[in-house]
Formats: sequence, structure tokens, C-alpha cells
Amino acid sequence: MSFKNKTVVITGGASGLGYLCGENFAKEGANIVLVDINQKGLDDAKEKISAFTNNIVTVCADITDYDQVAGAKDVTVKEFGSFDILINCAGGAEARLLNDYTEFKDRDISVFDFGIDLNLKSAVYFAQNALKQMAEQKSGVIIFLGSITGEEGCKTNIAYSAAKSALMNGVTKSLALYGAKYNVRVCCISPGPVLTRKAMASMKTLMKRAAQPQEIVDLIMYTASDKASFITGTNYLIDGGRNIMRNKE
Repeated sequence: MSFKNKTVVITGGASGLGYLCGENFAKEGANIVLVDINQKGLDDAKEKISAFTNNIVTVCADITDYDQVAGAKDVTVKEFGSFDILINCAGGAEARLLNDYTEFKDRDISVFDFGIDLNLKSAVYFAQNALKQMAEQKSGVIIFLGSITGEEGCKTNIAYSAAKSALMNGVTKSLALYGAKYNVRVCCISPGPVLTRKAMASMKTLMKRAAQPQEIVDLIMYTASDKASFITGTNYLIDGGRNIMRNKE
């Protein structure tokens, strides 16, 4: 797989799966644009990835702000002249991020709004801006990150679960239908437990382990590559068999 001269934009690119995607795509020759709200994290990620490529820029942005998302698209096109692949890695469970574990019936509705803004609206914001350029190019790939939680539901993180379910189904399918006339493919990769956080190791799977981050990135890269040129509108659950287990925690 070679992504030479392809411009890859990665949200949540300062850490976790987003950073690892940046490193892997850089090794394959891509132009890299990392987007994150964490400037220090972006600086550290850029320094590390610069060992593999000089074609990397970072954009510090709040992805829940549409104007800042549009600005990230403008920086991408100005720097590299194209927007070929979008990897939406940014997101997270609202209860954990805000340290708010009150019951849903008692929780301030702003927590729900935060979860929807971060996990759903931001991904749609980026997809729309990516499509502005991809439609002109008559080519592109958009990859959303779903989650096993979008299949299972979650009594603690209702917004996260709802957002991931929407990305895995309605958004991916709808944008694939829309993007086809512009030769733009749209897919979703939905991990089960991944060892980006130690807590993930406690989630049960048929494989009796959580995924290594590289296993998720390998599937992302395949789906983004020309080897997957006949794939669009689909969600790939990579969960070690968790979704088909009868007894799980």
C-alpha cells in the first residue's frame, strides 16, 4: 500500500489511534495533516512523525466549531493542494471526559450536548468540508471511527453510544450514497476494546484480549487504500468477537 502524494487529514491526531494513523500513513509517503485541540500534543506528534516525512502540518482546532473545521480544510488545501483521505479519530465518552457519572435522569443536559457535538456533529462537519474539495478532485475517501458501544449501547454514555451508532449506520450509508457521484468512498471502522487505555483490557472478547492499536490502524489503512476501491457504505466491526458474545461486561 502506498499513499505517496496523498493528503491525509486525521482528527484527534495528537494521540492514540489518531497519532498512530499519522505515523503509519507518513511511512507510506502521505502528506499528513494532524488536527487536535491539544497544541502541546500536536507539537510532540509532529516532532516524532517528522522522522518519517517532512510533509506534515498541524492544526490546533476545536472540532466542534464549524468555522475552525472549515479553517482546517483551508489549511490542508493551501499546504498540499488536495484533500484525499479523512480519518475521523477524534471523540470520546462524555462521562469519562467530563468526569460526570451522575445518572442520566439527573445529569445536566449540557453533558449530552457535549457528547453529541464531539462525537457526531464534528465528524459531519469534517466530512462536509472534505467533500467540498473531494468533489472538485472527483476522488476521496472518508473513514469514520465507530465503536462497539454503538452496537451495545451504554447506560453511562448515552450520547457517545448514540453518536457512534449514527456514524456506523445512517451517516456512513448516506454519505456513501451522496459521494458516489464524485468518486468518494465512505466507510466506518468500529473497534471493540483497544489498548489505547488500560481500562480496555477488562472488557471481554471471544479472543480473550483487547486489540493492539496497530490492528485497528491496519484495517483503517487497508480501507483507505486503492486495494479497497470497491468498498463503500459499509461498517467494519473489529471487536474480537465481543458483539456475538452472550455473556459480557
